[in-house]
Amino acid sequence: MPRPISARKKQRCDPARETIVIIGAGQAGAQAAYALRERGFAGRIVLLGDEAQAPYQRPPLSKTFLANGLSVERLYLRPLSFYASNDIELRLHAPVERIDPQSAQVLLHGGVRIGYDQLLLATGSRPRLLQVPGGRGTDIHYLRTIQDALRLRAKIGPGRRVAIIGGGYIGLEVAAIASVGGAIVSVLETEDRVLGRVTTPPISDFLATAHRGHGVAIQCNNRVISFAGGERLEAIICEHGSQKADLAVIGIGAEPNVELAKNAGLLCENGIVVDEYCRTSEPNILAAGDCTSHFNALLRRRLRLESVQNAVDQATIAAINMTGGNCRYAEVPWFWSNQYEYKLQTAGCFDGYDEIEERGSREDGRFALVYRKQGALLAVDAVNMPREYMTVRKQLREPQRQRDAESAGKRHVVEQLEAA
Repeated sequence: MPRPISARKKQRCDPARETIVIIGAGQAGAQAAYALRERGFAGRIVLLGDEAQAPYQRPPLSKTFLANGLSVERLYLRPLSFYASNDIELRLHAPVERIDPQSAQVLLHGGVRIGYDQLLLATGSRPRLLQVPGGRGTDIHYLRTIQDALRLRAKIGPGRRVAIIGGGYIGLEVAAIASVGGAIVSVLETEDRVLGRVTTPPISDFLATAHRGHGVAIQCNNRVISFAGGERLEAIICEHGSQKADLAVIGIGAEPNVELAKNAGLLCENGIVVDEYCRTSEPNILAAGDCTSHFNALLRRRLRLESVQNAVDQATIAAINMTGGNCRYAEVPWFWSNQYEYKLQTAGCFDGYDEIEERGSREDGRFALVYRKQGALLAVDAVNMPREYMTVRKQLREPQRQRDAESAGKRHVVEQLEAA
């Protein structure tokens, strides 16, 4: 039975002789390695990645990279030489098979063992699979890695019938790239509107209208039953009829990679459970990024986020706390999406809003929606209005700054009383 998270402290050895192992060479893992060196950590850092590429950005995979606007090298977060020059042991194509908290070791494929003083799990997430008959053919694509994007990029082209399964960020971004490239595009969504999990009806309606204006056929309330055609896709069978397709792109969400953590006895529930300091239920093991279920002090509830912001900020907090700090993760969630000429920027969480203030003009394609609940600011969606977005995002941060200041004031009073 996993132990609950607590403020346990370990007996620190000489930091210069410590080994910190990071499992996952994505945005969070790489950021943690950079931050450890920036913090002056002089010990050994081992960064383990499943893929053959150096750590790279994932957001462009469904945007400029898919549109053939970037080379693979432009995706890399840092040049490969950076890791050697900063004494970071980057081991690529090195999947971890098991974590042994008792011996403080990780076991790699092939039997190699690496001991650690502290371990950071940055295992990320993976695409949720569509479990229907015929869903394993070569014309059915998911988008998570560089190789996924390269395979898809080679198949999207003028006249190709491209079916997007799922009307979330990934699905609509791919739809935009494909339609601009001359493909015949359709979007199949099981809910009653696109982007239903991540934004409000006005934004859904605006972007759906933009897609239809570019020739994309959007079908909501329609569930895929199966794929027809065997190895080569011919048609998609849905609840409400069927349609011909040359390829399908599935974007129905993501699942956190928690198997290593679960097998090691860590507490997991919709992700690896961490506290505000990125600590897991096991001493000396922290976690950051898409794989974590964390308590957000600003929103005052637990959530799991799939975003660059969360990966970078959590990883930085983890690095601070692995080097003797005691820093809480309390950041405003933010996201962005590029579709055609529109850039959508979102900050905060709109759950429970009872008021929307609109700024700008939807007709001009430049507007912002500000969400409130009982007068309290919750979130903002901004389309082509970066200044308005940044203004509201800063305002969203203010309540936490005030709570931090009040907490610091209380600590100061207590310290004075104790000194007296």
